[in-house]
Amino acid sequence: MKMVRLGLWIVVLVAAGLLVGRLYLADNDAPHTGRASGPGGPFTLTAHTGEKISDTDFLGRYMLVYFGYSFCPDVCPLDLQKLSVALYSLEKQGYDTTPLQPLFISVDPERDTVEELAGFLPDFHPRMLGLTGTLEEITAVAQNYKVYFAKREQPGTTDYLMDHQAVIFVMGPDGNYVRLFSSRDKPDDIAQSLASVLEKAE
Repeated sequence: MKMVRLGLWIVVLVAAGLLVGRLYLADNDAPHTGRASGPGGPFTLTAHTGEKISDTDFLGRYMLVYFGYSFCPDVCPLDLQKLSVALYSLEKQGYDTTPLQPLFISVDPERDTVEELAGFLPDFHPRMLGLTGTLEEITAVAQNYKVYFAKREQPGTTDYLMDHQAVIFVMGPDGNYVRLFSSRDKPDDIAQSLASVLEKAE
C-alpha cells in the first residue's frame, strides 16, 4: 500500500510539473509589464510573526514567492532550503540581499497556524516570512498566481497531504511578474540570476 501511495504521489508531482511547464516556462526569461499577462496580484495575509502583511509592503523590492505547507513531507522543505542556500551564497559573495524578500504562502491554512509557521521557518533563511490566512484568502491569492492546490485525504487516517505546484515566483519591485524558478533550477542557478539585480554590500 505504501508503494502505491508513493507511486500516486510521484504521478501527481510529474503532472503538476508538466502543467507548470505549459503555463509558465515559455515565459521564464521574459519580464511581464502587467499583471494581466502573468501571475500575481494583491494580497493581505497574516505573517508567522502575527502581523498583517500586504504585497504593497514590498514595493521597491523583489518578492520570491513560494506556495507550500509546513506538513509537506519532502518537496517544500527541499525547495525552501534550495532558496535559502541561494540567498546565503549571494551573501557569502558579498551581495546585499535586502532587496529580495522570500515569502512562503501556506496552502494548508487548516493546520498552518501562525504558531505552526513560526516553528517551521527557523530552519531556513532568517528573512523568510511565512504567510497564512483563511481558506478563502489563500484561495484568492493562489488563483491570482495561477497556482493549483487541493487537499488529498489519506485512506484509513485523519492525516492528509496537499497537492500543489512547487515553483518560486520572482515578482519585480513594481509587483509584477518577472520569472519563476522550477525544480530544474539549482541553488547556483537561482543565485546567478538574482545577482544581476543586486549590488555588493559596502
